[in-house]
Amino acid sequence: MTGMLPSYLQGEWWVPAGEPSDASGTEVRDPSTGEPIVRVSAEGADLAGALEYARTVGQASLGALTFHQRALLLKEFALALTDRKQELYDLSARAGATQRDSLSDIDGGIGVLFTYSSKGRRELPNGQVYLDGPVEPLAKDGSFLGRHVYTRLPGVAVQINAFNFPVWGALEKFAPAFLAGVPSLVKPATPTAYLAEAWVRILVETGRVPAGSLQLVSGSVPGLFDHLGLGDTVSFTGSASTAALLRDQAAPGVRFTSETDSINASVLGPDAVPGTPEFDAYVRQLMVELTTKAGQKCTAIRRAIVPEASVDALVEAVRAAIAQRVVLGDPRAEGVTMGPLVSTEQRDEVLAAVGALEAAGGRLLLGTTDAPEIVRADGSTGRAPEGAFVEPLLVGFTDAAAEAVHEIEAFGPVASVLAYRTLDEAAALVDLGGGSLVTSVATNDPGVATELMSRIAAFNGRVLFLSRDNARTSTGHGSPVPHLVHGGPGRAGGGEELGGIRAVLHYMQRTAVQGSPEMLTALTGLWHQGAAVQQGRHPFRKSLAELELGDQVVSASREVTLDDIETFAHFTGDTFYAHMDEAAAEANPFFPGRVAHGYLLVSWAAGLFVDPDPGPVLANYGLENLRFLTPVSPGDTIRVILTAKQITPRETDEYGEVRWDAVILNQHDELVATYDVLTLVAKQLPVAEPSVAGPVGAASA
Repeated sequence: MTGMLPSYLQGEWWVPAGEPSDASGTEVRDPSTGEPIVRVSAEGADLAGALEYARTVGQASLGALTFHQRALLLKEFALALTDRKQELYDLSARAGATQRDSLSDIDGGIGVLFTYSSKGRRELPNGQVYLDGPVEPLAKDGSFLGRHVYTRLPGVAVQINAFNFPVWGALEKFAPAFLAGVPSLVKPATPTAYLAEAWVRILVETGRVPAGSLQLVSGSVPGLFDHLGLGDTVSFTGSASTAALLRDQAAPGVRFTSETDSINASVLGPDAVPGTPEFDAYVRQLMVELTTKAGQKCTAIRRAIVPEASVDALVEAVRAAIAQRVVLGDPRAEGVTMGPLVSTEQRDEVLAAVGALEAAGGRLLLGTTDAPEIVRADGSTGRAPEGAFVEPLLVGFTDAAAEAVHEIEAFGPVASVLAYRTLDEAAALVDLGGGSLVTSVATNDPGVATELMSRIAAFNGRVLFLSRDNARTSTGHGSPVPHLVHGGPGRAGGGEELGGIRAVLHYMQRTAVQGSPEMLTALTGLWHQGAAVQQGRHPFRKSLAELELGDQVVSASREVTLDDIETFAHFTGDTFYAHMDEAAAEANPFFPGRVAHGYLLVSWAAGLFVDPDPGPVLANYGLENLRFLTPVSPGDTIRVILTAKQITPRETDEYGEVRWDAVILNQHDELVATYDVLTLVAKQLPVAEPSVAGPVGAASA
């Protein structure tokens, strides 16, 4: 790869006009060898035009799709990247990443796409409006209701990413924005922008990316914020200082969220003494965080907070583990397990930060800042001054509360070891970081975990408790997962990413909507009590294509007798006293005497509303939100009203899901029970097969 790295803007690949020269753009070099890879510049790019293209073309193309349709496209994108994953691995090695590093970045990014595709189809409706919380009755007669809804923002999601995770870091922003229906403008960090260009190109070449939904700008973007306004978002990952500068540039209506560097901690519990599974797990975890991505992770352990008596044992255990498992060198060389930093500039920054830690009272407990011996791509060994190599370093402090160790981050394979005597001290040291993305605690003592959690949770976006029970299955201190939030308070940026569907909602606006049941039904795609209903043909005889919200069946009544209650009790084994002992039931403050089982009533309700013959209803797959409200005594009667509440076609199946509003009433029209019935219904009625026999009276041959 040589020349100028393209951007993808307004549906076309673009590079600055003219021939690239030594003076144009920024040169990116291989951090292992120093060889030039590519030049990066966006000089002359029409950024205002790109934003307008996203707001018009991108919004229109994504707005025509439902959540489920967007989710299925995310799965297609994940499969496309999986098919061409080796191309990304080869480029990642040029950025200094080992196979393990690439796994966390490339496979991790693909995993985000798969996760949001799955969650989008399971947790979002097949529509364009997301409901937040239950309906709120605002009038006694039910004629005026309110509820909260989410709708997509009308602008563009600007995503500014860090150099260390050019695939995962970008896709974890892109996937939820795409699912929400908001187009993305991706701005990668220059040192690894060629990896971002590669994954974007793979997706574009599928021909399945909706027009305007994904754009890439390779290079600096001066003036970009001048064109942002209400409805636009900025998601930034990088240094706290850069985040502060960008936040000041953002107009008041722009949603700005940041995930920045933080001085993450890992606490070795007082019970996790040498020889315990927790101590061994802690050592493995610390070594992984020092060496994966050469320590260039916003979630890496920067402060190892350790009982005073275990400091020496920990340092020696880490030293032995590194000697046994870590081979520093060019990732393309066989056997190398740790690569260089992303650039020589980054190497110099890390060494300067280590120098600042030493000047503040720190001393090297493990490793040296001298140029290390490394394995070159051809298998030879030696020093490589042209490379960006730094070996793993542990820094010790006599004063664990020294200001510098809680403020200076060496963004590389560097961690400080801090001793504590009490849990109060350990918690206080964690909190001195001023807000972190993650803290981990290695302990098998629930009491230790509970005390630390109460003290440190407010200072962290995520807390991981590592013990012998999960040491082998834990995803690790430094590995955010798409199901849980990623972000943190204070120094960590105060933002939040991932967290399942929470991340999708960051690109949507929550609005309180008020109106009649009929209006809310039309606006939300969910039938509300009091809206119009249709009775007549039994709704179980209707295919998904025929079924409408408000289709309803009102059953006949059925009397409940004492024999019914006793039969059900003996048949099921549920002989709870409220159903079998009159005196005990009367003594209960909730019952007038013996009452029917709630599940007897639900079972009978199914018998009252069901149409039993074969038809479009394929299966009942669950009940939700079941509440028993009024007890039913022998001699009472019940009836059920079943109403089509929500209709969700499945994009890839010949059936869909129907949610039915079920209400059981007694002879006084009092609410006995309310719940939702979930069924699978065929999209079309089965076509009747022609008769094998000929017409009546026809002669046989």
